[in-house]
Amino acid sequence: MRRVDEAIRQVLGDAVAGELKDPRVGFVTVTDVRTSADLRHARVYVSVLGDREQRDATMAGLRSAHGFLQGKVAAELHLKRTPTLELYYDDTTDRALRVDALIDEIGQP
Repeated sequence: MRRVDEAIRQVLGDAVAGELKDPRVGFVTVTDVRTSADLRHARVYVSVLGDREQRDATMAGLRSAHGFLQGKVAAELHLKRTPTLELYYDDTTDRALRVDALIDEIGQP
């Protein structure tokens, strides 16, 4: 399953970086992909550089490009069943920044 997840992540990362022409989509990194055991669904986690407004616009752009991204996965990977992509914002970076801020706050006299 890891090999399929990594292959999907690579295909989507390349497609978002080079082929997606939606002006709403900013700087995006596909951070993780988790497919279900039956390959019917794939959760795609993305990180977006920018503020909340840019993140919301980018996520809307990615969701509108769902069919294009689904087609790229189907065309390049030739899987028996192409998983339905579900896009999620990866908030790991946001949480890490919040923890750093709390640590700094505790350290202040």
